[in-house]
Amino acid sequence: MSLLYEGKAKKLFTTDRPDELLMEFKNSATAFNGVKKAEFDDKGRLNKALTVRLYQLLEKQGVKTHLVRDAGEISLIVRPVEIVKLEVVVRNVIAGSLAKRTGRPEGTVLREPIVEWYYKDDDLGDPIVNEDHIREMELATPAELVLMREAGLTVNRLLTDIFGSAGLRLIDFKLEFGRTLPDRKEIVLADEISPDTCRLWDAVTNEKMDKDRFRQDLGGVMEKYAEVLKRVEHATGS
Repeated sequence: MSLLYEGKAKKLFTTDRPDELLMEFKNSATAFNGVKKAEFDDKGRLNKALTVRLYQLLEKQGVKTHLVRDAGEISLIVRPVEIVKLEVVVRNVIAGSLAKRTGRPEGTVLREPIVEWYYKDDDLGDPIVNEDHIREMELATPAELVLMREAGLTVNRLLTDIFGSAGLRLIDFKLEFGRTLPDRKEIVLADEISPDTCRLWDAVTNEKMDKDRFRQDLGGVMEKYAEVLKRVEHATGS
């Protein structure tokens, strides 16, 4: 294997198969576009375990992902994709930047889910963009935007049910998509689904169970990540 890419939370390695890559989850945590950093023992294992469980559940419901198979404690085998330079954020409840931008109280339930697009560029701080910006920057075609929006809403519905059965509220979450290589003809869900990429609150107490514990110095970060994994595994038949 040789290192192909290293990001904030994961590494990608080549394998002896051109149609497969190894994705390794790191113990690193970052917030505020990398300004705040820390290392947490077991973070990679917990995020990998939840991602593979959720991807397998989504695949059973017809959502196409880049997952090929599990590959050990902190790794997955995935299909090579060209990542679309857009983050798709789906929001069910006002929190985080949406509260700051709208001035509405955190915790306000939205009448319908909101889908937002963010340009993946660390140097620019991953700014929010609209479909006109996306068109002019040639980040995705109109057909790809429709597909990703519909996939995001489908994933939202499925994850809301999965997390709900585990006693968790899905407040909002980020998805990334990729074009399958080498033909780039298919868009599939890529990256990860974990407390790093989802806002999750306890359904009874509204206690934060996600990366906001790190962002806001609430403590108990890995304890809550482990609890999310345990609840989901129990609720989905582990």
